Amino acid sequence: MHISAHAPLHLLHRKPTGVLATHAREPLGYPYPTALPFAPDARHRPVVLVSRLAEHARNLEADARAGFLVVDSPPNEDVLNGERLTLLGRFVPGGLEPSLVRRYLRYHPDAERYLALGDFSFRVLEIERMRYIGGFGAMGWLDAEELDPLEPLKEEDETVLIEYFDRHVSRPGLVRLAGVDRYGADLKVDGHRRRCTFDSAKTDLSALEEALAQCIAEQTD
Repeated sequence: MHISAHAPLHLLHRKPTGVLATHAREPLGYPYPTALPFAPDARHRPVVLVSRLAEHARNLEADARAGFLVVDSPPNEDVLNGERLTLLGRFVPGGLEPSLVRRYLRYHPDAERYLALGDFSFRVLEIERMRYIGGFGAMGWLDAEELDPLEPLKEEDETVLIEYFDRHVSRPGLVRLAGVDRYGADLKVDGHRRRCTFDSAKTDLSALEEALAQCIAEQTD
């Protein structure tokens, strides 16, 4: 069944946590799942912050191949009718690149205390394939390049848009813009993640500002 890449893309931006499955070193080869927060980068790839002492970090050092599961269950806990996205690929070192630090902290500001410890660093999932399930009967495989064929926003353009948002939002302390891409904006409303989905892909800053203005208006309705 053909699945639009927009659904898994928005799911990646909507949820703050996922399940990372690595290959265990001991007992060797067994799947080792663990839950942890993540943030999408400008190319929508999950970015995780891991300690070098963590079991999953040591597993990734030995074998970078991993699975990553993101789930959005309906309120009635009927998970089989909710959205699920399983990503397959390799978690590559992201180090402590300043742009990555800035973006991740906008999504997870509490992570600053972990960064201060000195043994944490980022890993980024280089996606190879995805399996998306949007509910009963709606499912399919996608290749990584299907997720987003457009050029990602440059950090300086995203900074301009964040500054635009901060100037125009009516509750700057309670509503923040964590990230923006050509398909939507990731808001933090009273500390909770909310995805504002655009009606179509926006290819220039003017169109992105107009779309953000609509998001801001929706927050004040």
